[in-house]
Amino acid sequence: MIVVFFILVVVLVASFLLELKEPKDERRDLKEMFPLYKMENGFLLSKQGDITLCLELELPEIFTLSTEEYERLHALWTKVIGLLPVGCILHKKDVFTKDGVGTVSQQKDFLSLSANSHFKGRATLKHRSFLMLTMKAPGRKPASHVSSNLLRKHFIEPAVLNNRFLMDFQANVARFERVLSEDGLVKSRRLSEVQLLGTKEKNGLLDSHLNLEPMGSSSKLVDIQFKPEFTIGNKKVVTYSLSETEDLPAFVASSKRYDKFSTDKTTLSTGFMAPLGILLECNHSLEQFIVISDGQKTMRELEQKRKRMQSLSLSGRNNALSANAINDFMDESISKGIAPIKAHIHISAWTEGNISVAELDTKVAAAVSQAGFRPRKEDLCAAQLYWAALPGNESEIPSSELFDTFIPQASCMLTMETAYHSDKADTGTRFCDRNGMPLWLDLYDNPRKKGLTSNMGTLVCGSSGGGKSMTVNHILRSQYIQGGHIVVVDIGGSYKAQCELSGGYYFTYEENNPIRFNPFYLPKGTTLDTEKKESLKTLLAALWKQENEDFTRSEYVALSNAVAGYYMHLANNNQMFPCFDSFYEYLQSDYVKLLETQGVRDRYFDVHNFLYVLRPYYKGGEFDFLLNAKENLDLLNNRFIVIELDAIKDHPILFPVVTMVVMELFISKMRNLEGQRKVLCVDEAWAAIAKAGMAAFLKYAFKTIRKFNGIPIVITQELDDLVDSPVIKEAIINNADVKILMDMRKYQSKFDKLQSVLGLSDKGKALLLSVNKENREIFIDLGGQSMKVFKNELCPEEYLAYTTEGKERVEVLEYAKKYGSMEAGIRQLTKKQ
Repeated sequence: MIVVFFILVVVLVASFLLELKEPKDERRDLKEMFPLYKMENGFLLSKQGDITLCLELELPEIFTLSTEEYERLHALWTKVIGLLPVGCILHKKDVFTKDGVGTVSQQKDFLSLSANSHFKGRATLKHRSFLMLTMKAPGRKPASHVSSNLLRKHFIEPAVLNNRFLMDFQANVARFERVLSEDGLVKSRRLSEVQLLGTKEKNGLLDSHLNLEPMGSSSKLVDIQFKPEFTIGNKKVVTYSLSETEDLPAFVASSKRYDKFSTDKTTLSTGFMAPLGILLECNHSLEQFIVISDGQKTMRELEQKRKRMQSLSLSGRNNALSANAINDFMDESISKGIAPIKAHIHISAWTEGNISVAELDTKVAAAVSQAGFRPRKEDLCAAQLYWAALPGNESEIPSSELFDTFIPQASCMLTMETAYHSDKADTGTRFCDRNGMPLWLDLYDNPRKKGLTSNMGTLVCGSSGGGKSMTVNHILRSQYIQGGHIVVVDIGGSYKAQCELSGGYYFTYEENNPIRFNPFYLPKGTTLDTEKKESLKTLLAALWKQENEDFTRSEYVALSNAVAGYYMHLANNNQMFPCFDSFYEYLQSDYVKLLETQGVRDRYFDVHNFLYVLRPYYKGGEFDFLLNAKENLDLLNNRFIVIELDAIKDHPILFPVVTMVVMELFISKMRNLEGQRKVLCVDEAWAAIAKAGMAAFLKYAFKTIRKFNGIPIVITQELDDLVDSPVIKEAIINNADVKILMDMRKYQSKFDKLQSVLGLSDKGKALLLSVNKENREIFIDLGGQSMKVFKNELCPEEYLAYTTEGKERVEVLEYAKKYGSMEAGIRQLTKKQ
């Protein structure tokens, strides 16, 4: 009893003394533990003698590759990994960081500022992909959980100073880089010293790994704590390791079907690891390691393990299954002649903002399951995995975290794609990717520079309500605010609001306000050039003669002299206003007398017949309004002009004359505005123009105006328009390298004919049929070389400016009238909604 009491006293005293003892300080200075020695000739050298080359990769964009292209990509990775020598470690590090949209445009116009407000703060996911190639120092022992250099200091190994070792590695990686870039699917570039090591102000790649802030952001030092929770600064980190054999998928492939964008007849694919890559919307890094090990040594180790499992098979069925699995693996290696390698994958995600660790855990675990792996949260080895993922420290990946596989299978478990790329802000048109991230797409200049397209002809096609006019409105406004001249021929009034916002001229026919032009007017500072003279003669000839009537050489000369004489007459009579009326009066007086003096007979030029036929366009005539406009005269210099033809599209006189004026107008801009972008947009009116004998002009436009920095755009609605019209099929489709197509799912059953006419590949067909009209998606094909689906998301103000829905359009016009301008009306209507 006394002994027991004595023992209790001793225990209590010991406990008391332990409480008084200060806890051991387990903090470490990162500088003391840092495993890297220096950077030399573009390579990172570790203190233990490892050499690492760091590359940044440019991967293909997600939702743009066909199944065959994924196979090519997989074959490429399999090939380049096979070039690496034994002892080399490939570490692919894909970093995904959430960010908020700032300013999408630097333009200061009403709609651009409204778009900035609409998108500001929207969450986006940015992706950068890095590839580290590490050659372990000769004789370096495999790392383990307990021997990690995270737990101890290291002196510099002599191998670091071995130039021969460095030169051999340089030769190997140079060949790797060359082969990787040969196919064109993946591009790589070496990271510079600044990009790797950073500066005092900016994060480099190493800083980014240590503080979990993006490369290029402000550099800052933070504490790293592994227990009780893994935290870096104020970020809490969760890690999932995909390294246990039983956690791996039953099979892997280069790609997998993405059901959301696939149909019964088409398949749209993503890479096998996409659920853990760009499709996982949270801050995370996906770390993929492939270790080129000694194949024969691995086989010997597997044989020993197989025998051990076999000997223990009687004590448990699992041991027998393991033995059989090892046997199958070894049989595959021998039968196919492929050496085994080792691999490891882990994903680290970190909290940001309001998201909790529990929410993050759930999201990452679901993504791991979706990728085909069994989620296994890593707690014990998270610190060692994080430390091994530091670029240059790859050799510290614990051997117990590696699984045996082959290069083709390991290649499937690499991330294959990235987010959509964006062109420079305010270059081209602002769209969104399929997840709603705003970006800029240059449809015309960059694609030609890259060799994707050879012309700027644009065909826009889609069913009613599919978003054609909304999309084209958006493209036209982009071209306008970037300095372009826009001419639109429309049937339906789709561009009235934008025309007013742009301060343009809007021509339409109403009974109390009929359409008016003045092709005889010359802006100040311009003279009668050959193009203007020819266009006026063509117009006068069209007013005088029908298509089936001959137009002789003598009549051509007479009209040429009449036009030239009229402008000389104007120069001598400054008070005279140039228009058809004054031209007609000049003909009646001066020109008739001139012809009589010259003895020109009626059989050469019947001037009286000419005056009689053109009399309806002179004052007091039925169409005296048409060619005698006194306002909206400077068509050459006004940059947004809309001619709305709905009311006259079936008129036998007005419609042909108006289309002639449009031709003259655009040709004048095309010839005189050297270096400036010109856009001719024909929205649904192409059919009427073709019927009126203007098909030749459309053919001319699509074949010629690209030489004058011009963009022809034709918009059509019906499938039969594309398939049956020779004008569309021969002149437009063949000369339209830019195709913008809307939702075509209703044509699935008869899509083959449409696919043939448009020249779409099977990949293009799958992408097009994945378009979701409700999500405002559109399909854009650039020369058959680049095909993507974009979201044409508009801010409320843009939507109201572009809407073609009947009630909405009427309401916009009413508010514009009520509040004095289109901009003021849209502002008020937006507030109301």
